[in-house]
Amino acid sequence: MKTALLRYRVMANVVGVLLIVLILVGVPLKYLTQDGTSLQLTGEWITQNLGIAHGWLYMIFLVMAFLLSRKARWTIGFTLVTLLCGTVPVLSFWAEHRATAQVRAQLGAGSDTAPAVA
Repeated sequence: MKTALLRYRVMANVVGVLLIVLILVGVPLKYLTQDGTSLQLTGEWITQNLGIAHGWLYMIFLVMAFLLSRKARWTIGFTLVTLLCGTVPVLSFWAEHRATAQVRAQLGAGSDTAPAVA
């Protein structure tokens, strides 16, 4: 389960950082600056390229989170909250922290199969 947790944590952080850059930097630069300026073009590049990268990496994140949820025997509710929080900038980091704490508590209790509390 430790390997599944590591994979999930890496993907959660990569996707979280990309989403923050995309939403809090790229989108404002693209839509709130004057057309044709270097800032607007930078925003356009960020939204186009990081948007595509984020989309693909988010799919990998979903798979890693789902695989971890099955290994850790999370409840459906805990799993859905974890997956959905990955779509909200900054909130994804809280979900990663919450999931990591849950798995570490299970590992500390010496049970790889104890179900999670929602």
